[in-house]
Formats: sequence, C-alpha cells, structure tokens
Amino acid sequence: MKKRLAGFEELVLLATGSLGEEAYGVTVQQRLEAETGSAVALGAVYAVLDRLERKGYVRSAWGEATPRRGGRRKRMFRVTAPGVTALRAMGRIRSRLALLHRDQT
Repeated sequence: MKKRLAGFEELVLLATGSLGEEAYGVTVQQRLEAETGSAVALGAVYAVLDRLERKGYVRSAWGEATPRRGGRRKRMFRVTAPGVTALRAMGRIRSRLALLHRDQT
C-alpha cells in the first residue's frame, strides 16, 4: 500500500521544502501561518514532521547551539527524494481532480 500525504502533512512538507536550509519547527510554523492566514500549533507541526520522518519524506539533524537560542540547538529538517516524489504525486492527483471539476462546469 502506498504511503499518501494527508492534507496537513502536504502543507508541512511544502513549507519545509520552501525554507531550504532554514527549515526547523518554528520557521515551518511561521511559513504556514503566513501562507494560510491561520494560527498553527507548533506541537502539531512537530508531530507531522516526526511522522514525515518516519515515512522517509524528511530527514532531521541537530544544528549547532546558538547564543540567540540561549545555547540550545535547533532540529533542522530537509525534504528527501521520496518526499519530493510524494509531493509530485499529490500535485498530479490535484491536477487530475481540477480537470475533472472543469469538465463538469
């Protein structure tokens, strides 16, 4: 059975990919809030990032400690090749569904 992306998973994966080297929980949350215009719980973002990592769609690594964060390290995320493949598959599904909708109007 293929692993599919749920709606919020897709948004988190897209936000993560768009942030490149700056993708960690808070920046993903901020990007989602900016793009959706809605509040997004940081805990929900981390829960989805953990799930995406278990699926192999993102990888995480600990960054260096910074004085700006009180000496704490950030857990940085990056989209993997399977994550890109999953996003492309979702894009194709959305395109097909949009075409079906246009044909009915």
